[in-house]
Amino acid sequence: MTKPRVVIVGAGFAGYHAAKTLTRLARGRAEIVLLNSTDYFLYLPLLPEVAAGVVEPGRIAVPLSGTLDGVRVVIGEADSVDLQNRWVGFTQPEGDRNRLAYDRLVLAVGSVNKLLPIPGVTEYAHGFRGLPEALYLHDHVVRQIELAEQAEDPAEQQARATFVVVGAGYTGTEVAAHGILFTDELAAQHPRLKIRPRWLLLDVAPRVLPELDRRMSVTADKVLRRRGVDVRMGTSVAVATSDGVKLTDGEYVPTCSLVWCVGVRPDPFVAELGLRTEKGRLVVDEYLNVPGFPEVYACGDAAAVPDLTRPGEICTMTAQHAQRQGKLAAHNIAASYGQGRRRPYKHHDLGWVVDLGGKQAAANPLKVPLSGLPAKAVTRGYHLLAMPGNRARVSADWFLDAALPRSAAQLGLISATAVPLESSSPEMPARVH
Repeated sequence: MTKPRVVIVGAGFAGYHAAKTLTRLARGRAEIVLLNSTDYFLYLPLLPEVAAGVVEPGRIAVPLSGTLDGVRVVIGEADSVDLQNRWVGFTQPEGDRNRLAYDRLVLAVGSVNKLLPIPGVTEYAHGFRGLPEALYLHDHVVRQIELAEQAEDPAEQQARATFVVVGAGYTGTEVAAHGILFTDELAAQHPRLKIRPRWLLLDVAPRVLPELDRRMSVTADKVLRRRGVDVRMGTSVAVATSDGVKLTDGEYVPTCSLVWCVGVRPDPFVAELGLRTEKGRLVVDEYLNVPGFPEVYACGDAAAVPDLTRPGEICTMTAQHAQRQGKLAAHNIAASYGQGRRRPYKHHDLGWVVDLGGKQAAANPLKVPLSGLPAKAVTRGYHLLAMPGNRARVSADWFLDAALPRSAAQLGLISATAVPLESSSPEMPARVH
C-alpha cells in the first residue's frame, strides 16, 4: 500500500512548523511534501537587523532540506487547487507547470504587503516583507548617505539623508530604531557629510506599537525620540512623489527613501480559491479545518482562526500564532489517521519582544514589563530559541557587531525594480475546481 500524502503549501512559520511536527508524529507512515517558492524558511523578525548590517542575510534563511529530515521539498509557486480531485497545481522556477496530489492539504501561504490607495505609494515606496527587500534597503541607505556626502546642493543633501518609515507597528518601529543607529555610523565614516541623517516614523495610530502593551509603547517611543527619530503619530503620507512625500498634515518632506511598513494582508492566492473568507483570510473552524473539506487545513496569516480566548474574534496575524497553529495542524492531521485526538486551537499570548537596536529593547515576557539590557537579553534569547537553525551564526554576528564597525559597502545584489511594493502582481492567479 502507498503511504498517504500530506501536502503543505508555504514554508513560513505555520507551514515550516507543521512539516517539522508532522515528521515527528508520522514517523515514516505518511509522505510529507512541502511546496514553497524558496528553498528556505525566513526568520522574519530579524529582517531589520539584516537591513542595518547587524546580521548577515544568509543567517535568517534556514535551509528547508537541511532541517526538515523526512520531508520532500518541492520548489514552486502554487497557482491552483482542485478540491474535488485533490491536487495542487504549481509553477516551477523555470516556468514548467506541475501538480501534486494530496490526501491531506495544509494551506499556509502567509501574507504580503498591505496596500492603501495613496497616490504614488506603489511607484515610490518599498515594502519590508522579505530578504530581497531587506538587502535592497541596506544598499539603498548606504547609497543615499554616499550620494548625500557628494551632493553640492544642501537641499539635495538633506533629501538624500532623510528616511521616512510609514507604519509604527512592530516592523516599522524596529526599522526606524535600527536605521538611525546605522545611518549615524555611516555618517561617521563620511566626514564630508556635515548634517545628521534624519528619520521620520509616521502612523495614523495615537501611539507607537499600538497593538502592544502601552508600557512597551512608552519604552519604544522614548528610545526613538532620544535617538533623534522624528516620531509623528496621527500622521501619514497623503501623496508620494519621486522627490518627497506630502504628509496628511500638509507638510512636504523632501526624501529619496520611503519605507512601507503599514502591515500585511493575506496572500492573494487565498482570494482566488473560491472558498469562504473573513477579512481576506480563509474561514476555518477551531480545529483549523476548512468547512466542507475535512481533508483541508489552513493556518497562519492565511487563515481566519477563531480566537477562543476572545469569543467572536479571530486570531491576529502574528508569528506566535502561526507557529503554534502549524504545530496544531500537524497534530490534528495525525489524529485524522487515528493517532491521538484532535484538539481546538487555543493560545494565550506569552508576551512580546521588540529589538530597538544597540543595548535597547522592550519586552513583556509573561506580562512582566522590561526595558534596557534585561529586555535585550530576553529578546535575543527568544529569537535564538525560536529560530530553527543558524543560531550559532546569528550569535556570532551579534558579537561581531558589538566589537567591530559595520560594513558600509553596497552589495549591489538587488535592484529597485526587483522589489516592487505590489509584490503580488507577478503571481499567477489561483484557480479552484
